[in-house]
This record gives sequence, C-alpha cells and structure tokens, in this order.
Amino acid sequence: MNLTPLIQTFVLHFGEMGSRWGINRTVGQIYALLYVAREPLNADEIAEALGFSRSNVSMGLKELESWRLTRVQHKPGDRREYFSAPEDIWAIFRTLAEERRKREIDPTLSMLREALMENVSGAEDQHAQQRMREMHDLIELTTNWFSDVQRLEPKNLVSLMKMGSRVQKFLDLKDKLKLVTGGKSPPHA
Repeated sequence: MNLTPLIQTFVLHFGEMGSRWGINRTVGQIYALLYVAREPLNADEIAEALGFSRSNVSMGLKELESWRLTRVQHKPGDRREYFSAPEDIWAIFRTLAEERRKREIDPTLSMLREALMENVSGAEDQHAQQRMREMHDLIELTTNWFSDVQRLEPKNLVSLMKMGSRVQKFLDLKDKLKLVTGGKSPPHA
C-alpha cells in the first residue's frame, strides 16, 4: 500500500496521539492505517507500508485485538490473516469507551469501594475516606450515566450531543415547573 501524503499525515498523527492515549506509537499508526485502508491488510502489507518490522506489527495487532479494535478475515486460497478496523465509527467509540472503563475506571472503583469499607478512626483517615467517597460517588455516577448513553442508538446519541447547553435550559424549566407545582416533579420530567 502506497501512503499518500494525506494518509501519511493521519497515520503519523495517530502515532503521536497514541502515546498520549496510553498506547505506543506503533499501535496508533497501525490502527490509523487499518482505519483508512480501503481493503483489509495482512501483516506484511502493514509492515511494508509503515516501515516497521514484522514482529512489531504482530505485537501491535495483538494489542489492537485485545482492545477489540480489529477484525480478522481470511481470503480464499490465502493462509494469511487480513486485518481491518470496524466500519461503524459508533461501534469503535463504544468499544474504546468500554475497554477504557474496564482497564482504568473499574479498578479504581474497586479500590475505592475497598477503602470505603475499611473501619477508620483517626481524623486523617476519616477525612481521606470522605474525600474518597466523593470521588467514588462521582465516578460511579458518571460511569452509570455513560453506560446509559452508550445504549442509545447513534441517531439519538448525535441528537443528545448536539443539544449541548440546551440541556441546562430544560433542567431550569423543570425546576420552574417544580416551583409552580408546589415542589412536586411534573409528570414525565
């Protein structure tokens, strides 16, 4: 595969960004190449296009497989595996979010839950535990909200995202209705 200047810019940028996202540069570049490739590529084609060793490409592909960001295909009469990125950008987004949650958020929530279950007596530990409870509650609230959002159909998710600050106007209206109804939430609000 010959990298056009446009594709090369994208691939190089993803390599640079990959290191900021917690993956190595090689993995970022491999993923970028697979994402923009018109056809699935085998490891040799990837290595040649990016100028990487075959072993680096194999390790990068294994990393992408562990993140569930590649699809493996076979072609009739060819024993090699061909790799591609999922076509649906929303499926990619959901997969990335789920994998990051499993790798980063879930272990933190587990540690916080264990810390909150400990019996503490000293003022320092009580203060620390209270701060940990605040962090736990925020992370759990955010995680639950994000799980709800992930179940939305892409068209509804796009609509929600486009609402932006208009959500605040809706919440303000809900509060005003609550005042008018004597503190009771209006139906279906």
